[in-house]
Amino acid sequence: MRRNNAARRTILLAAALALAVAGCSSSGSSSTSGTGSTPAAGSSSSAGAATVDTSSCGSKPGVKATGTPIPLGAIATNQPGTSFTDIPNMAKAYFDCVNANGGINGHPIKLYIATEQTNPAQIAADAKQLVQTDKVVGIVGNTSIIECSINSSYWQKLGFYVIDSGIAPECYSTPNSAAVNMGPRYSSDGAVQYALAQHVSKVVFDQANVPGTGYIAAGPNALAKAANVPIVDLTENVPITDANSVAIKEVNDAGPNGAVILNFTPPQALVILQAAQKLGLEDRVKLWGCSTPCNTDFLAQSLGPKWNGKLFVNAELAPPDDTNTTSMNLYKAILKQYGSSVQGGVGSFSQMGFTEAEIAVHALQSITGPYTVQSVNAAFKAVKDFDTGQLCQLWTYGDYPLHIPNNSDWTVTPKDGKMTTAQGCTLISKVDPQIAQYRNAAGTAANAPTGS
Repeated sequence: MRRNNAARRTILLAAALALAVAGCSSSGSSSTSGTGSTPAAGSSSSAGAATVDTSSCGSKPGVKATGTPIPLGAIATNQPGTSFTDIPNMAKAYFDCVNANGGINGHPIKLYIATEQTNPAQIAADAKQLVQTDKVVGIVGNTSIIECSINSSYWQKLGFYVIDSGIAPECYSTPNSAAVNMGPRYSSDGAVQYALAQHVSKVVFDQANVPGTGYIAAGPNALAKAANVPIVDLTENVPITDANSVAIKEVNDAGPNGAVILNFTPPQALVILQAAQKLGLEDRVKLWGCSTPCNTDFLAQSLGPKWNGKLFVNAELAPPDDTNTTSMNLYKAILKQYGSSVQGGVGSFSQMGFTEAEIAVHALQSITGPYTVQSVNAAFKAVKDFDTGQLCQLWTYGDYPLHIPNNSDWTVTPKDGKMTTAQGCTLISKVDPQIAQYRNAAGTAANAPTGS
């Protein structure tokens, strides 16, 4: 199903300009909300991106929504060394744009964002606060290390069909969660899959020492085993305090024809890669790889040209610097105008938030009656073959016992401060048994049309 915002077809391209990173992420565990805040100066970092008229995000350009708000909620991890707040903050930016341009049949969307520090009691309390106090009718933008594990049964009991960015196993293995990303396991699969295709002789897979490392590593290990390539699993406490030792161990374990694959948030991956460069280790292995969080211009710019063509990053969403489409240009324009709270600028995290909000808006527009828990979640679940303009595949929620709707990816590499395409859309290998299980249940989604 194609996007039905008629205004999008009238997007006007303007002059190219650089977009600057700005803003700060939320903190603490209290909820925050917004229903159409004043547009803020930009937060994108992609030079040369075409600007668009952001009024195309809504059905009534320039008409502020003033009806009864539609309350939605999100929960995100925000703690030292690991923050995913850019994702719900970008979803809120998209909603703010929609609210300024007609809303949903005149109703603004109000997004409550709760943050947590990997504390199960806190995470459960956040969910109850969103439902019982904030009276949310849908959950959009959840991105948390363990939230899916803690709250999955709660969402199922209440009939919520969550649109999220998955990390924990339950984000992908349960009927009430469907992610726009592949999460750390399948994203790491993609990074390892690319390395194996380059005929490396060994893989070193290093990740943050947070809950779920065994589940994440199981995918890369299955791929390496099938290829008869040895793999070493490492974990690091974050924030990383001795990046030099980490980089030296990774390189020594991998060997000159090996690959080092990282699974960290961008700031933590960056300190490892910068340490490797300082020590002259960047050429001591055949290639360096990274899961999707490294797909950000922030990291490419920080590393500089010495890493051109040496680091290969899984990209679960379209490479922003190589994609000149209606959706990508709208994403960058909304990020610039409304995304003051998005720290990372152009990159996978903000793309995830944009895509989650886009799917939610598409679903909400299909509702003809009141916006209730029942009507909103039925609409979320009914989304089928939707072209987000950001994913390789058309996105479907569906009535399945598990959900991995995004299971095809790009590979990108730094080039002079930008992430550029190294490999086009490639299905994640069904050697990972969970990918095989999902495809047996849901099939393989068609590729999205180009130019959307």
